Amino acid sequence: MTMPRPRLTAILITRDEARDLAACLDSVSFCDEIVVVDNGSTDATVEIARDHGARVVVTADWPGFGPQKQRALDLATGDWILSIDADERIPADLRRDILAALDASAAGFRINRRTDFLGRTLSHGGWYPDRVLRLARRDKARFTPDVVHEQLLVDGPVGDLPSDMLHHSYRSIADLLEKQRRYALASAARRRGEGRSGGLAIAIARSAWTFLRLYGLKAGFLDGAHGFVAAAAKAQETFWRYLAVGWER
Repeated sequence: MTMPRPRLTAILITRDEARDLAACLDSVSFCDEIVVVDNGSTDATVEIARDHGARVVVTADWPGFGPQKQRALDLATGDWILSIDADERIPADLRRDILAALDASAAGFRINRRTDFLGRTLSHGGWYPDRVLRLARRDKARFTPDVVHEQLLVDGPVGDLPSDMLHHSYRSIADLLEKQRRYALASAARRRGEGRSGGLAIAIARSAWTFLRLYGLKAGFLDGAHGFVAAAAKAQETFWRYLAVGWER
């Protein structure tokens, strides 16, 4: 008798993701369960999630990315969890890889992300391969409590899936600037809480190194004008992060 395959839960956190959410949920429709933890969306996010059969929990507070994703993980009932963001998609070849991996002995799997940056897919400058741990056995997984740049951790061996996840981020300059501001300020707040240093001199040095590393050492120049803008954007985010650490006490 053939044993049923392990159950898989897709987990997401959302806030005002109506633009992206339907396509994301369509791409994870092969999962046995979808859990969405929403932070008070004012658009149609919650309705879209429920229309796609997701179990939705709305939270009034915002504890940060790590704790919010941990809430979603705690609500999952599958044997495995697939952590995904609203602007990401699971293509058919990655779907096959994920389903095949559910019978593996590993505790988790990293997935390559291929990012669309202002209308162009980036292949250099640290953008690809962008391996992120997203598939894990539920009872072996947890998120770090970081308010930003959180990580999924697993207790056990980790493998790599061959196919790519698609990441439709930074679709416009407005998207880019808004995310820069949000990530830089959240990261600065975390660094201040850890007692780490910042200020103008450190901000200049760190941002210059970020640009040189991404555009030069990691060959961002091979992505043309988009590679330059991507490296400059990361450098700018770094500048504001370190400046805010020392400037705002």
